[in-house]
Amino acid sequence: MSSSPGMPRDPAASETIVIRMIEAVNERDFDALDDLIASDVVRHCAATPEIDVRSLEEFKAFLHRDLTAVPDAEQEVNLIFSNGPLVAAHVTYRGTQNGQMGPFPPSGNRLQIPFVGILRIEDGKIAEIWVEWDNLNALMQLGHFPPEAATE
Repeated sequence: MSSSPGMPRDPAASETIVIRMIEAVNERDFDALDDLIASDVVRHCAATPEIDVRSLEEFKAFLHRDLTAVPDAEQEVNLIFSNGPLVAAHVTYRGTQNGQMGPFPPSGNRLQIPFVGILRIEDGKIAEIWVEWDNLNALMQLGHFPPEAATE
């Protein structure tokens, strides 16, 4: 079985790249991302359509904003598998919202939400990311839903 140019030969190697990226984010080692993520990475996410990421620097800026909102954020891989250049991961994100998150003020509440990511590996780096989670679940845990006006 041969592989196409830019496609990893070993599925475990692709999974390792994704796991190393999550570890680097958890350790706040953003310099390590330079070896794991393509300079022209693209992130797709219907849960955050206002966030446009089309480069490694924009991805790092997104991570910094997330950590400003949730300084103790951490991710734990629950399940990971790959097929060709694609890696799928089911991950749990947890942390405390101590900063502004989009239009939502700091709540001081903890959240624990599962999310699913599909990442495309090209030439040994993450070139594209699709990520989705349940925003309503997150907003309820943080105390932002239902809105106060709706509860009166």
